[in-house]
Amino acid sequence: MNILIFGPPGSGKSTHSRNIVERYGLSYISSGDIIRSEIARGTSFGRELDRYISRGDLIPDTIVNTLIISRLRRQRSNFIIDGYPRTAEQVLALENYLYDHGINLDLAMEIFISKDESVERIAGRRICPKCGAVYHVKYNPPKIPGRCDVCGSKLVQRDDDREEVVERRYDIYVSNMRPIINFYKRQGLYVRIDGHGSIKEVWERIRPLLDYIKARETSYQRHQGLP
Repeated sequence: MNILIFGPPGSGKSTHSRNIVERYGLSYISSGDIIRSEIARGTSFGRELDRYISRGDLIPDTIVNTLIISRLRRQRSNFIIDGYPRTAEQVLALENYLYDHGINLDLAMEIFISKDESVERIAGRRICPKCGAVYHVKYNPPKIPGRCDVCGSKLVQRDDDREEVVERRYDIYVSNMRPIINFYKRQGLYVRIDGHGSIKEVWERIRPLLDYIKARETSYQRHQGLP
């Protein structure tokens, strides 16, 4: 089962990706995780990526394509890709790679939330700068307002979690993804999942769909005599 998953800021796609990986045994390929890993290594390439992010610039498509496709070469099937593709050029690179290697996608799933919901989820997030604990002023507040439950440090709001920044990120997401969504609609792969509600509620919208795809895949393999 090969899946693309995407959604606006705060949609919970990374959380649900982990649920999918655990339930269906897929390999998780996250553009964000790969980029952060490169930066953490402290190489010249990682420093170059960090400069793009620090300036708020998009990382060039050629770099992102290389990172994702090099990861795909190690995982030819049973994967979920989180946060890629995000541009028309990235779609083209991915489609060419999949075609050349005889790999088919089963689903392009968007977990969608409104702009108001996106802002509420992201702008309410607070981070402990010392131990990294994450809180939310509404959904997961600390016991003492503004203080970390773990180490007592003063919580902070990341610059990119500010309301005006989240609104801009949301608008960019919608604008950039519109042609990509239309492409996967034409392929018959696109499904929109309502991302409003609790994690459990959203998961119960996702799980039956993936159970069906998995059962269909298993039935086909048995019919073909595949392991």
